[in-house]
Amino acid sequence: MSTAPETRAASATGTTTESRAASATGTAVTPTAVTPSFAALRGQLHTAAEEFAGGPDALEDILLGMVDDVDRAVREPLEIFPVCHHSPASALAMARRLREKRPKVVYLELCEDMAPLLTELRNCRLPVAVQAFASDIDGFPPDWAPLSVVAPITEASAEYQAVAYALDTPGVELVLVDRSSDHVFQWDARRPAGDDQEETAREDGAALHGEAVGVEIGDLRPRFAELEEHLLRHGKVRHWSEWWHQYVEVPLGDGDHDTYRQVMFLIGSLFRRLAPGDGDRVRVDEDRERYMWTRMREHLAATGTDPADCLYVCGAFHAASRVEEFGVHGADGFAISPRTATTWQYGLIPSSHAAIEAQFGLASGSVSIAAAQWTKNLARTRVRPYRLEGQAGTRKSSAKTPTKALAKTPAKTLAEKTAAPVAIPGPDQNPDQDPAPAEDRLSGFLRRPPVLDALDEAELLGWSVDVVRAARRSGYLASTADAIAVFETSILLAGMRDRAKPTPYDFQDAAVTCIEKDAVPGRRDVRRIVEIMMGGDRIGQVGYEALPPLARDVHDRLAPLEPNLQQRGVRRALLDMTSRPELRACSDVLWMLRRLLPAGAARPVMGERRLGERSLQESWDLALGTHQRALIELGYEGVSLEQVLEQRLRRTSYGPRATAAEVLAAVEDATLYLGGRRLADELGTRALEVLAGERTVDGAPEVLRRVRGLLAYHRTAEPVLPPWIESFVRTGYAHYCTLLPTAFQDEDATAGQVAAMLGFLFGMEGLALSLGCDRTQLELAVAQSHPKDPAKTALLWAAQVRLGTLSREELRARCDELLASPLVVPSYPRYLSGFVHALEPVPGLADVVVEAVSNAFARLPDAVLLPWLPVLVTTLRANAADLAPLLVREAGRTFPARLADLDAWIPPWRRPPAAPRAARPGPASAAPRGAALLPAHPATCDALAELLGCTEEWAPAGGPPPGATGAALLSAHPDTCDALARLLGCDEPWAPAGAAPRPPSLTDRHPATAHAVAALLADR
Repeated sequence: MSTAPETRAASATGTTTESRAASATGTAVTPTAVTPSFAALRGQLHTAAEEFAGGPDALEDILLGMVDDVDRAVREPLEIFPVCHHSPASALAMARRLREKRPKVVYLELCEDMAPLLTELRNCRLPVAVQAFASDIDGFPPDWAPLSVVAPITEASAEYQAVAYALDTPGVELVLVDRSSDHVFQWDARRPAGDDQEETAREDGAALHGEAVGVEIGDLRPRFAELEEHLLRHGKVRHWSEWWHQYVEVPLGDGDHDTYRQVMFLIGSLFRRLAPGDGDRVRVDEDRERYMWTRMREHLAATGTDPADCLYVCGAFHAASRVEEFGVHGADGFAISPRTATTWQYGLIPSSHAAIEAQFGLASGSVSIAAAQWTKNLARTRVRPYRLEGQAGTRKSSAKTPTKALAKTPAKTLAEKTAAPVAIPGPDQNPDQDPAPAEDRLSGFLRRPPVLDALDEAELLGWSVDVVRAARRSGYLASTADAIAVFETSILLAGMRDRAKPTPYDFQDAAVTCIEKDAVPGRRDVRRIVEIMMGGDRIGQVGYEALPPLARDVHDRLAPLEPNLQQRGVRRALLDMTSRPELRACSDVLWMLRRLLPAGAARPVMGERRLGERSLQESWDLALGTHQRALIELGYEGVSLEQVLEQRLRRTSYGPRATAAEVLAAVEDATLYLGGRRLADELGTRALEVLAGERTVDGAPEVLRRVRGLLAYHRTAEPVLPPWIESFVRTGYAHYCTLLPTAFQDEDATAGQVAAMLGFLFGMEGLALSLGCDRTQLELAVAQSHPKDPAKTALLWAAQVRLGTLSREELRARCDELLASPLVVPSYPRYLSGFVHALEPVPGLADVVVEAVSNAFARLPDAVLLPWLPVLVTTLRANAADLAPLLVREAGRTFPARLADLDAWIPPWRRPPAAPRAARPGPASAAPRGAALLPAHPATCDALAELLGCTEEWAPAGGPPPGATGAALLSAHPDTCDALARLLGCDEPWAPAGAAPRPPSLTDRHPATAHAVAALLADR
């Protein structure tokens, strides 16, 4: 080991206070018979306990109990192989032991229902994660859905070595003995953040694993916070991953099998005895151990396999178990609860070093450093690891397979290389009495001084040169002198931290100190450069053969685009449906992927899909390789994209909290992506039901927008409207009329929501009345509305103008009264906000709103206007930002376009009405005004006669008497004359032909109109 014996003792035992605290947790120590194997070690620990604690007390119980745990695990007939998750030392020791022992059965600590997936690992590029997924749950709280369990696997892990050996070696059986995925959540207490949780800790930000529960083999980390802090402080390291690499990983890389097992048993026992003795996590740990030993005894009894031919791979924490069910001859009686009715889906998803680190709380870059350590151990020890045949991402080995090599090995040589079988006690023999006690390897391992390997110096030199080269590419002004400085500083830091040789973490600190200094010129800092140089964030990939049917179907349907969908990163795809009509099917797939996958998986650059619109050319940025996990999880929900989309739309529409706006959005998506009328009509009927049951107007703006779009689409695309839309408009008209008085008075209802209700009522009024609705209901609803909020009051006035119960002149007068009242002026911006919202249901009021705003700016003094302006701007921006363009366009038509015209410009609402002109004096026998206008404006009269269809020639001067032409027009166009008479309020019947002429009643009743027309024509 690379520390002094005193440091190791302090790091392994902890302080006296910590030991007493651990003893106070109630951890039981199982008494075992003292065997001569560890007698010397027990004596040394007894002496150390007296020296540290001042006498044999709880510390001695813990230290000697650890030796008992090691002794018990070593003497177990079924060989236990303790491991630590993603540990190169564990993987190396596993590869060695498998070639020596050649077990016939491998028991693996992994969810037993994941066994069928392991054969698909050969079609993937590691690291990947075995996943169990459930979207439709039965037996768990609904808010837990969806359920997901992942078990990441890397090449530098003992579990992968065991799986590769078992799957590629004939006659070897691989048995998973850990609890099922269903039991993971059955035993999950879902405690709040910060409390003790079980070993399957939740991920905190790893994109590839999402919110899945992570299952790992061998979570070796102190659960006693003071112990971990003590180890880090005395080990002169920053985090747990660095401590493990320095004090366990590197020393065990050169250890033999017995030494490795005993050290791992000792560490597992230490962490177990110093763990808190209560809480759900300890209960789950013990239940898992009972579960695994029960499953192993059941398999041994069913198959009759000799325990000496088996190997049990589990975490070192569980290897030091003290439950009664421990061992082949342990107690029976543990009842395994049945699984729930939840349907689980299984598959492989890509994983990465960063995802594993984030999910299991490891330091950034620690898994990449472990992978580099694994490669280094293989080169140094020349151990041949196990790899699955056809494994993607690995070099094909020229060496013979283990089976063929074994067949050509002489029996004598094979017997020498194979470890001696473990003696198995018979039924009448005490299992705690091992006839062949194991040799004590712990004492020698703890006393062994650290040795500096010359290969490490060469490696450190290579690292120093490589980091300078990478830094120069990233913009740093690094040179050969910096490489020398990094090399020397690494050695200096290692010496200051009491290390025999620099670790990758020492090298990283030295590189930051010598190269980065005080500035980062590029995107990457030196720490990230070192992580990339050590291996980077290696990301796995699931092969095509291992994908679920839906993912394979997506790849097949996008084949005409010829993209490399397995490649990570963004790929550009161009679709020209005019020249290649077959690409329309690819376009449909891409739009559904955009709807179902996370943002960025399929992003349209050019082209859009809206109701009634289809693009002829499209351009897409595809990153399906990066989002492979999301695509795979879609395969757990169905066998095709259409099926998954339909299921999600139904789930959204029929959910207990579904709103009418959400269901209408589902109707629009069904129309856009699935086509046909079946699903859209069904969801539209559901939207009608949801709308009728709503008692609030929160979704009114969205409902109005969705219904307008769907109504416009069906009016142009189909000869008749779907029945559900007609029913929706009819029901919505009555529904919003009923809620309108309440919404005007409700403080929680905003002006925008009330305006959306009025927009629905006024915009759909024509269709609703044609379907049988009564307009009186709307008039009564408006009459019963008495708002107190200024914005809603302005909305009510606009509605009254729309219904004709309030004239525009009265509305202008009310606005003038508001500006004239000093008490109302501070709230005038809220009235304006209501007027702007009123442009939604009554767009014809745009000129009135412009007039109201202009009058405020013209009449209010600066002392009032300046504090009032920020309120106006923020109010309009927050409440009516989408309606402001309509107001701006109306202002552009009202105000002069040039600055020079502004001084002489008079607003239309300030112009005085035109006074009627007095009649010009003339002879009493003068002709009527109309007769005088005809010869003065012949072109206008010709155009009017042609418009009215009068083809007769004009009478010459002194021709027909005055009024004869008018009589001819009356006879030629009776309908027009009747309409004009009703408009002017003349209800007398027309005189019969040949009757005596009567005075012109129309001109007598409306002299101002006659004078205005005459003045207009005279000006021309």
